[in-house]
Amino acid sequence: MKGAPTSMLFFATTPADAPPANPAVQFFAEYGLLIILALLIVFMFWSQRRRAQRMKAEQAEKSRQLLPGAKVLLQGGFYGTIVEYDGEDLSKSARVELAPGVEVEVHSQAILRVVDPAEGSLTEDEYIEAEEHHDEYVADVEQGLITSVSDDAARNRADAASEGAADRDDKPRA
Repeated sequence: MKGAPTSMLFFATTPADAPPANPAVQFFAEYGLLIILALLIVFMFWSQRRRAQRMKAEQAEKSRQLLPGAKVLLQGGFYGTIVEYDGEDLSKSARVELAPGVEVEVHSQAILRVVDPAEGSLTEDEYIEAEEHHDEYVADVEQGLITSVSDDAARNRADAASEGAADRDDKPRA
């Protein structure tokens, strides 16, 4: 490489009679790339863990909001209302009402997100608190001060059945 201009050299070499370089600069020149690589790997694992924690928190929040009566968006783009959902066992299917009287059974993970949380329904924390006062609740139901959800559902079915029977009786027979 005699006669080659120094600007063409990619790696400069120090002459043997040059003074020794700063030890910090020399250390970074030898191990700097490895240090940067190690820092990038640590950052990658840290950011992945943080993202996983955030996704887990979002999933827990979604699970708390998935109560019967909550309006949801399904993976296929359908909007519906949760009728039945088991947040503990995700292998079980969920029942979603798409229109009045039209219920579909979907995989529980097909629920993309909660559009409107159920208003007027209990959250899990409220349910646990209500369980602590179960005896008072039973006494209030027996006295007729409050009605249970199952009583309301049975009353609605009975009303619908009696209206259907009344409609059939009013029609003239040929």
